[in-house]
Amino acid sequence: MSTTKQALVAARRPDSVGVEGPVISLLANHFLVKFDPSLKIYHYNVEISPNPSKEVARMIKQKLVESNSGLLSGAHPAYDGRKNFYSPVEFQNDKLEFFISLPIPTTKSSLPFGELNGFQPKQHQLKVFRVNIRHVSKFDGKDLSSYLSKEGGDWIPLPQDYLHALDVVLRESPMEKCISVGRSFYSSSMGGTKEIGGGAIGWRGFFQSLRPTQQGLALNVDFSITAFHESIGVIPYLQKRLNFLRDLSQRKTRALSDEERKEVEKALRNIRVFVCHRETVQRYRVYGLTEDATENLYFADRDGKNLRLVNYFKDHYNYDIQFRNLPCLQISRSKPCYLPMELCVICEGQKFLGKLSDDQTARILKMGCQRPKERKAIIDGIMRGPVGPTSGNQAGEFKLHVSREMTRLNGRILQPPKLKLGDGGHIRDITPSRPDRQWNLLESHVFEGTRIEKWALISFGGTPDQKSNIPKFINQLSQRCEQLGIFLNKSTIVSPYFESTQVLNNVTLLESKLKKIHRDASNNLQLLICIMEKKHKGYADLKRIAETSVGVVSQCCLYPNLGKLSSQFLANLALKINAKVGGCTVALYNSLPSQIPRLLRPDEPVIFMGADVTHPHPLDDFSPSVAAVVGSMNWPAANKYVSRMRSQTHRQEIIQDLAAMVGELLDDFYQEVNKLPKRIIFFRDGVSETQFYKLLKEELQAVREACAKFPGYKPPITFAVVQKRHHTRLFPFEMDPSSTQNQLFGDNIPPGTVVDTVITHPREFDFYLCSHWGVKGTSRPTHYHVLWDENQFTSDELQKLVYNLCYTFVRCTKPVSLVPPAYYAHLAAYRGRLYLERSESVAFMRSSSTISRAAPPKTTPLPKLSENVKKLMFYC
Repeated sequence: MSTTKQALVAARRPDSVGVEGPVISLLANHFLVKFDPSLKIYHYNVEISPNPSKEVARMIKQKLVESNSGLLSGAHPAYDGRKNFYSPVEFQNDKLEFFISLPIPTTKSSLPFGELNGFQPKQHQLKVFRVNIRHVSKFDGKDLSSYLSKEGGDWIPLPQDYLHALDVVLRESPMEKCISVGRSFYSSSMGGTKEIGGGAIGWRGFFQSLRPTQQGLALNVDFSITAFHESIGVIPYLQKRLNFLRDLSQRKTRALSDEERKEVEKALRNIRVFVCHRETVQRYRVYGLTEDATENLYFADRDGKNLRLVNYFKDHYNYDIQFRNLPCLQISRSKPCYLPMELCVICEGQKFLGKLSDDQTARILKMGCQRPKERKAIIDGIMRGPVGPTSGNQAGEFKLHVSREMTRLNGRILQPPKLKLGDGGHIRDITPSRPDRQWNLLESHVFEGTRIEKWALISFGGTPDQKSNIPKFINQLSQRCEQLGIFLNKSTIVSPYFESTQVLNNVTLLESKLKKIHRDASNNLQLLICIMEKKHKGYADLKRIAETSVGVVSQCCLYPNLGKLSSQFLANLALKINAKVGGCTVALYNSLPSQIPRLLRPDEPVIFMGADVTHPHPLDDFSPSVAAVVGSMNWPAANKYVSRMRSQTHRQEIIQDLAAMVGELLDDFYQEVNKLPKRIIFFRDGVSETQFYKLLKEELQAVREACAKFPGYKPPITFAVVQKRHHTRLFPFEMDPSSTQNQLFGDNIPPGTVVDTVITHPREFDFYLCSHWGVKGTSRPTHYHVLWDENQFTSDELQKLVYNLCYTFVRCTKPVSLVPPAYYAHLAAYRGRLYLERSESVAFMRSSSTISRAAPPKTTPLPKLSENVKKLMFYC
């Protein structure tokens, strides 16, 4: 494959549109943007010195435009907040220089307590900024216009510069009124801020992005929620954020242990604060904490005289510091520069970094969980509201017209496949006909039930009452398995082990207990069921030890769920256990070859692969990322997947070891099926559009490299990216209010809804498919974007294939929202991440408290999987 750009163009749509399935009327949250292709846009580079913060840069821009209208030819340029101006008219000169003064305190931050002589200047000095503007280029929208109307060559690249300029123009107004985070804007004025606990607060906002689509340029606008730090004093903030400081205000003499000090530093690092003991607009960023407690701190004044901090505050501000045993905030990277915590308040509008707790996540999800009608109303409100994308006059200056109406379009509803169940059951096949497309396994067996003769049970914690439920649980689980065509021996191979929850805190002890069970079962154990009192971080160690050093698949569950033992809970448990030990839940009644006969044949096996990379949470800047690839191992059922996992460079999106991983999966496939796959269909999860070209260049190449290890093997490859994290939402469009259809779905689109026109890419092969039933909130359709297709699928064939696969997920009896190979890759990558999270190793703190990221350290490799579990779906 030649590496020129020309050869690496994403696949084109193979036909005008798919046609299968009845039509459904929909609305999408895309708003049509009309632009004047002949309008020239002038691009200027802006240099401001000294370098201002984002907020100050905005103020400079506003003052510059207000007071220099003549030199800027009366233009109101759009500013991206960094280094670029875009103007609809040419400025008077190609190079301009301005001096802008703003009332910003110039006190050196080494004196955060104000002037040392006690004289506090009342009015601020003016701070002067030099602004240099120089002309870079000019462009018009003709190329973009012909790209969108599909004129010109097939390989024309998207004219990014004009698109980017228009994007900046449409962000200008929200930028001035809101806090921007990524591509979203948040404002406390949008109402509905809610405390979510732990010092965090949920803010409402909206996402906006300008996209080239089949109908032309469209502005994709969606409702969004994110967590911010609550703007309260540092002391009350710490009381909310850290459990061990909950009673801090009652215990003013409290000091911090080393361990606690690290936790406090972690919670406050990089947060901006202001002080309340004097009037100032100055903001300070917390770099860390002082080693010493406040009462032991001294600093040198102008004359080099050593002053005790506590005395200084008493003398200058008549303030008695209360929390003398706590450290101070250190607010300079290099110089000693201290602020007592009790005098600091957290600035408003700072995004909450770090990992949200389970409770916080649940609360934020609840805030963002609106039924379609409600969500649609919120989005319509944003488009007409005072801070939305059309709230300024910027669009008019650039001759843009943004529609206030959502896009009307037609989707189609694909029909569900008939499913094949086990031969032993009363009902052996079923077509999911309920509106939510769920089916139940009453009177049916799973497609392939396993025999589990040798298994064991271990319990951690639990009250005597809870433990006494174990025999009943074993009995009922065994019965439920039997009803489903799965054999689970009514007696465990060794009697159940009862351990305290403490064992989960001690890795060495946990490992010896698990190995002992394995030995007692004469090293021949198919399954280990683990019951825990509550969710525990030792779960990660348990999984790692079981799967890498003992070699047994495990199923964990919680005591609270054993109290109520519903038939549903037992069935869900049984399905997971069956899949983990080598069985599967359903197969398609009409096999894939019979549904897509043009391309697929029963005697020409196909492998479906899925790949995903999971990254550590935002504040972690040393842990490796984890990549996983899975591949189907049977044909034509294609419902059992083997996985490969690797750790790789911190936050690297492209999979480093892909060729080796795919090679191993092809080897495994050959051992199972006795043939190499005739075709490879590869689903790649979680990559943004900016990475598409890199994916083709590196990952597609890696898949080919893996094939080349087998002499003369060059199967056709289809490479599709699967995206769940996008902001397109579809709403049923009610033509007839008396229609009952909408009531049925609670206003969510039905499973099987597919859209491949109007809001999709103007040239490339992509579609939105909502394969699941949205029980809560508004369904998010999955976006499938085919980057490479040597198998030459038609739209209908690929859409049907993906939708059919969504019914074969082993963990549940309903279609899932994501094609299973991608879903399994996601689960496997998550499992790899667990292997790295040792509960004992307290995340190692960065020794220097700088913001700049050092080069990521050497990647810790994942422990090797035991041969016993390697070919099983232990991760599901």
